Amino acid sequence: MAHPLLDRLARGPLLCDGAMGTLLYSRGVPLDDCFDALNLSRPELVQDLHLAYIHAGADIIETNTYGANRFKLEAFGLEDQVRQINLRGVNLAREAARLAGRDVLIAGAVGPTGRTLAPLGTADPAAVRAAFQEQIGALLERGVDLLMIETMPALAEVDEALAAARAAGGDVPIVVQLTFAADGKTPVGHTPEEVARHLRGKGVAVIGANCSTGPKDVLQVARALLRGTGGAGAAAASGEAPAYVSGQPNAGYPHNLDGRVIYPSSPEYFAGFARDLAGAGGRIIGGCCGTTPDHIRAMRAALDEWSRERAPAGRDGADSVSITIPAPERPRPQRALQPADGPTELAQKLGQKFLVSVELDPPKSLNPEKLLKGAALLKEAGVDAINVADSPMARVRMSALTLCYLIQHTVGVETIIHFTTRDRNLMGLQSDLMGAHAAGVRNILALTGDPPNLGNYPGATAVYDVDSIGLIRILDAFKGGADSAGNPLGKRASFTIACAADPTRADLAEETDRLQRKIAAGADFVMTQIIYDLDSWRRFTALYEERHGPLPVPVMLGILPLQSHKQAEFLHNEVPGIVLPDAVRERMRRAGAQGRREGIAMARELLLEAREFVQGTYIMPSFDRYEVAVEVLEVLRLPALAEG
Repeated sequence: MAHPLLDRLARGPLLCDGAMGTLLYSRGVPLDDCFDALNLSRPELVQDLHLAYIHAGADIIETNTYGANRFKLEAFGLEDQVRQINLRGVNLAREAARLAGRDVLIAGAVGPTGRTLAPLGTADPAAVRAAFQEQIGALLERGVDLLMIETMPALAEVDEALAAARAAGGDVPIVVQLTFAADGKTPVGHTPEEVARHLRGKGVAVIGANCSTGPKDVLQVARALLRGTGGAGAAAASGEAPAYVSGQPNAGYPHNLDGRVIYPSSPEYFAGFARDLAGAGGRIIGGCCGTTPDHIRAMRAALDEWSRERAPAGRDGADSVSITIPAPERPRPQRALQPADGPTELAQKLGQKFLVSVELDPPKSLNPEKLLKGAALLKEAGVDAINVADSPMARVRMSALTLCYLIQHTVGVETIIHFTTRDRNLMGLQSDLMGAHAAGVRNILALTGDPPNLGNYPGATAVYDVDSIGLIRILDAFKGGADSAGNPLGKRASFTIACAADPTRADLAEETDRLQRKIAAGADFVMTQIIYDLDSWRRFTALYEERHGPLPVPVMLGILPLQSHKQAEFLHNEVPGIVLPDAVRERMRRAGAQGRREGIAMARELLLEAREFVQGTYIMPSFDRYEVAVEVLEVLRLPALAEG
């Protein structure tokens, strides 16, 4: 299964963030406080530190969950809050990434339990594994991009963590980092070569060293690990060796100065370490105790320079460590994306081929980088369009119209804009439609929009001068060359109008009647609410035909691939407009740890079955996992799967 981490590691080194605990301490949090519990008590502080690392240039940020296992939390009387602390930890990291707008990977941080297993200790392996599974299950539930099992003292505990990850449904890549002393061995005496041999064949994507020592010692250990794994990106002939190596040292050895813990290594010193480890073949490079955003910023500059120096002639080397989309590689605006007067490309394809679109949510920040990279990935996968939501769930996000323009002009793929009547009066609505047409954004999904009281500005005033049917009438008038009052526009607009339909609604008769009014008002095609079985669509179309005759326009089916049983229950019970059949919920329950695989399998099955009844689909990936949408859509291109 595809994973962004592995794709990006194949292109070059990635920069991880630095310390969380010592940075919290520097912000006034006492050393004897529970740092992980700050996810609940001081979330704004934790999120600010995530943002600081992202702005410094980190490609990977770790959740503030290093000690959020039952054994560690027990010392603070918080052992019953394992799930809440880990869930909130992921939410804070992901929200920081969304606010920054950068394509940042979220690593679920998993530290040691603090218990020593046999033969040196007496800890029960089953209890240790259960503690890891409880924590990892929560991290996976919220959609981390990878697991960072770090600062491990012994391979025996690593084995329990890996077993727990598999039991919890760990199909994301796993990074395992042990801690090595100045003698180059772990606290229980493992050498780097022994670590490499032991982890061979255990499904670990990256192995490495973190904490305990400074850059010099960690670099030596990383080089030994690289020899043990066959070098960066190399696998053993058997295909069993871990692929990559990582290094995240402390900022030297700490000392006490006037009651404060001080780490001596400077950002400049860490910049040299980053270059050295990248040159040796390391692929994840970051910092541990004592490192700060200043260290990460210096390492970012060093890695960018290192990459440019090694780039082939004619390229700037930014692909491997880029934090923005390189301007020279942006596709030039294509004439087809700005039709003069004729139909859009999407309109020309309606009814002629099975259409494929993927829905992207705008960022909650000023930076559209991650969304644009996602659109580029989806274009490469062959989608016909990207549909962009308009502040879904009434939460403030970047303008959908602006993003559609950026996607079409920097990525080169058509868009479908979700255009709501919630936020615009009749005058503003028509002005925006005129601007959208001039910008070449001409595929419009007409929606009324979620009410503001659902979102993060519940006191905001909704407009609703017209509803979605009224908006369709206005769009149809534009297509006739006039605004809603009959004033001429100078020419006919070339909008392609989509409307929504909810086949899971309790009152199906009202929904079919409303759909008929939308089509009569001028809708060119239908985009359905998310559904999980075709029976609901068959019932809906049968009732529509009974009341209004055959459905006269093409239909694109909404599919949201499920990630886990918990997500399935959340969607069914808490998200308006989404209904999961009992059979789907039970199938996700039985899938257990393999929830993501089962969700993709069900989406593929639905997609193959739907081709006979609808004319296209749009996929809504959870947690910005664009690669999941690509995996679902691959079924349309795999003859063996498509035929049977």
